Amino acid sequence: METTKVGIREFRADLAEYIASSTPVAVTRHGQTVGYFIPTQGQIEADIAALKKASKALDKLLEAHSVDVESVVAEFKAVRRKANTSAKKLKIKAA
Repeated sequence: METTKVGIREFRADLAEYIASSTPVAVTRHGQTVGYFIPTQGQIEADIAALKKASKALDKLLEAHSVDVESVVAEFKAVRRKANTSAKKLKIKAA
């Protein structure tokens, strides 16, 4: 695999491009290599696969226990709204 050589300033400026790339980068400073950046591809795919597997397991559990997802979401929103209201009241008292 071919390595691209770039100066440290260019590397910092274009970091997002190097992260998205699959080519290793030799980072140089005053012409001397000071480090290597080796982007890892594939970790994202593994994470997505794990999330999909967990999602399917959760769906099976919810179905097995006859849990209505919409009611859980509504309850969560109500609790969150109440917590936000309480937090705002505390901020007003503190001010």
